[in-house]
Amino acid sequence: MAAQDEVHPGRWFSTNLVGVPAPVLASPAFNEHPVPLQIAGARATQRGLFALLAHCSTLTEASAVFEHLVSITFGLQRAAPGAAGAEARRWRTSYIKLLQGWGLDAGGPAAAVLKGWVESRFGLVPTYHRAPLGHFPSDAWLNYLMEKAQGRWHNNAIWRQLDLLFEFCQWSLARFAPLGAGRWVELWRGASPQEARAGRDGTVRLNNIVSMSLSRDAASCFGDWVLRLRVPQCKLVCYPGLLDTHVLDGEGEVLVLGGDYRAVVRYD
Repeated sequence: MAAQDEVHPGRWFSTNLVGVPAPVLASPAFNEHPVPLQIAGARATQRGLFALLAHCSTLTEASAVFEHLVSITFGLQRAAPGAAGAEARRWRTSYIKLLQGWGLDAGGPAAAVLKGWVESRFGLVPTYHRAPLGHFPSDAWLNYLMEKAQGRWHNNAIWRQLDLLFEFCQWSLARFAPLGAGRWVELWRGASPQEARAGRDGTVRLNNIVSMSLSRDAASCFGDWVLRLRVPQCKLVCYPGLLDTHVLDGEGEVLVLGGDYRAVVRYD
């Protein structure tokens, strides 16, 4: 009989594009000894963008350059006044709309696309989407798979846009050190009772992408239990101040790749 971890989707992994095996990437050992992560081919296909970024002297300048170039590359500009027909009505999915969708509902279709991107690029399989993704097949898994592939959100090369967002995030952390010069950053997460109980044992498994906060006060708004985590900066996807549009900045929200983390549990 297969070991329980081998048949439970919470311990599934898939291939990835970052050159680190997914079980290693998800482990506390990786968090203690992180290495830089790059999505294969993402920067190579946008050499012009990163060449222009290299000339930027501030994060604000770099953010404006990034958003402008990505907007041109993927046709994210608003249709010109007076545009007619399908062009004026066309829905173009963008990384900004996806992040806004995540901020409104981390269990909605936009969030499913984000989780699917993490699964594809980093090999980390989600453990929760509206409901625990346990036994497969199940209604919870069917809902996740349907929303992950929903045409409204899953178009306009959205995963390529997210690849560039991650690469820009990592580039900016290395160039400007907005969260400190070290390899780690202390983050906080409002915890469910299940996460809090797991964290008492020292290690908690988080969904494949999660929101954390830069401050304990902000995290405590999402639960009486709060986790304090030491997160490698190479696992950050988006942080406050990264984008000129300031999406997700209101509550100091940081998007982080999940997996197993050593955590300290606090109760407010």
